[in-house]
Amino acid sequence: MVARVAVGRAPVLREVRAAQPLAAALSAPLTARAPWLTAVLNAGAARPVPGRPAAVVVDGAPGGPPRAAAFLHLRRRGPVTAVTLLGQEGVPLPGGRPPARIPARDAGAAALLADGVLALLDRLHGPWSLRLAGLPLGDPTARALAARLSTAVLANERSTRLVDALDRVGPVVRGRDGQLLERWLPALLAAVRDRRGQDLLRATARLHAATGHLEVAVVAEGDRLRAGLLTLLDGDDDRWPWWGVAPDGGLGSEMGAPVSTLSVPLRRWPR
Repeated sequence: MVARVAVGRAPVLREVRAAQPLAAALSAPLTARAPWLTAVLNAGAARPVPGRPAAVVVDGAPGGPPRAAAFLHLRRRGPVTAVTLLGQEGVPLPGGRPPARIPARDAGAAALLADGVLALLDRLHGPWSLRLAGLPLGDPTARALAARLSTAVLANERSTRLVDALDRVGPVVRGRDGQLLERWLPALLAAVRDRRGQDLLRATARLHAATGHLEVAVVAEGDRLRAGLLTLLDGDDDRWPWWGVAPDGGLGSEMGAPVSTLSVPLRRWPR
């Protein structure tokens, strides 16, 4: 069995949806599941961005979810193609834990997936670089890629987690209501400096609010937002502070879990 490759928004979107049961079975974070990646792909269609999405897939049983899948973004910068994980750039990501995942059901599937990623890299015209950031420690596909690429580097660092301390500012209004999100979303978006980041934050926030996976918390004084926080919800107990604005205080930070990055410097310069 060999991995197959799909390139382009529509084919990748189909693969993202097909891999959702695998991602859920492996407890992938919300930022690596189909709704998040779908929002990223749709935002890219509404406001075209440089590069192309790609999927590398190891098929499972007929009619079932894949055994492994990697969703990538290929961006040409001059003569070099920069390869990163889809959905991990441009949009503000929550901290405190690994936001990315390369789902693989077992070590054998991860090895086949790594071979498929290498086959995709070999098909690229000109030199390329690879950076897969935000992964959990010991990701099997990252390990398999590192074993196959002599210049690969696996680096670990501690993440930083947002701490919800809005109660220190004043009375807090919390809810999952989409109307609450829409009322305060412009003020929350104003803290995002670039337009693409605003688009992605808006799209991902609205989608997760629609599915009940987002809490909005605000401290307001009339129409002025004193502090606000978006929190991703995965079940009743898993709260993941995501994006906040607190000019009057109310948000802290603390050390989070380690995250891993696989990077491969520029390879295959033409003679």
